Amino acid sequence: MKRKTSIQDIKLADFPEEIDEQNNIKLYGETSWENHLAVLSHYLHNNGCIGEEKNKENIISAIREFLEQKKEKEEEITDEYITSVAERPDQYNLFSEFFNVPFPDPKEPKFTFIDLFAGMGGFRLAMQAQGGKCVFSSEWNKYAQKTYLANFGEMPFGDITKDVTKSYIPQKFDVLCAGFPCQPFSIAGVSKKKSLGRETGFKDKTQGTLFFDVADIISRHRPKAFFLENVKNLMSHDKGNTFKVIKGTLEELRYSLHYLVMDGQTYVPQHRERIMIVGFDNDIFHKNEEFSFPEQKQATRSISEILDPDIDEKYTLSDKLWSYLQNYAEKHRAKGNGFGFGLVDLNGISRTLSARYYKDGSEILIPQGEGKNPRKLSPRECARLMGYPDEYRLNQVSDVQAYRQCGNSVVVPLITAVSEQLIKTMLNDH
Repeated sequence: MKRKTSIQDIKLADFPEEIDEQNNIKLYGETSWENHLAVLSHYLHNNGCIGEEKNKENIISAIREFLEQKKEKEEEITDEYITSVAERPDQYNLFSEFFNVPFPDPKEPKFTFIDLFAGMGGFRLAMQAQGGKCVFSSEWNKYAQKTYLANFGEMPFGDITKDVTKSYIPQKFDVLCAGFPCQPFSIAGVSKKKSLGRETGFKDKTQGTLFFDVADIISRHRPKAFFLENVKNLMSHDKGNTFKVIKGTLEELRYSLHYLVMDGQTYVPQHRERIMIVGFDNDIFHKNEEFSFPEQKQATRSISEILDPDIDEKYTLSDKLWSYLQNYAEKHRAKGNGFGFGLVDLNGISRTLSARYYKDGSEILIPQGEGKNPRKLSPRECARLMGYPDEYRLNQVSDVQAYRQCGNSVVVPLITAVSEQLIKTMLNDH
């Protein structure tokens, strides 16, 4: 089957079947269609500055694959033509779909950054708002990759734990951004793993150690600054030992740290506490940087502001589900527990949106008046709850995947406010 190459039209069915559940990619030898798009899109957005010279063969291969899928040229695609395209891509009208996106790179960037565990691209929106240019992105989830590609014209690389993936990171960049996976540290994640008899934190070899991949990249590339985000529980996990290791590791790398638990309700109508960790290179700033987090305020927005007036009936809870949630809440209330659904005060704020919201929507239910069951938020409303503008493209994936991505995302205006302070400090103090 001939695959479509328009960013708006690339469907999941177009992706090859050989991708495993970890979305591991092979950067040498046989490569996946996603990896070709990652190589090609990074190459185009960075004017040919894509890692080391040894990757040139992969760039040629990616361009060949793209041209063969696009098949706009009837004549044979020769090696000479591909090499010519690779050397002067801006002179060929072949790649417009990588640039006709809602959130392009700034025309005159003030600094560069990389986006690790990129998800939907909340960090990228925040950093681009400060005039930053993204020179590398990584995200292992293939659905999130599609959403990211549709909005930024760039396919993130996959598994950042692989040295071959890290080889695509440019040697020099100014800021490292990473909302590294929080499951090993979150309250919900810890409870789930303990119930399964699994270890948590750094003893969880599949996720807890991902922080050390971030530290490894910081050590190798020595950015001027970094911005990490994680769940509030990171501070208290394992009686504070987890955060002690993280803090000690970053300070050992000669970075000064600034950290604070902040609540997204200052910017969106949602109670969402996350720890912000900002670091500056001591070799450059000598611990004299004048950085402060933005002021935190009580919620000023209400949930009613993000709601659509005309909403599809499919988001209304069925009688069966609504009855189940009420019975579940009553059972736990009788036991003195606080578990139950969250029916929102339309003039107030919501609970924290989770990645499991797609299952029943129980943590944030919208009342619809007497005689009608409450409803879930739509994916678009969830995106608004996380601070994404309406021009952000969500329809590249199913509702289930869109809900998951929103629940795993950062609060964009909160990250933007912290980013503004970080960049102001970095540019003014150096």
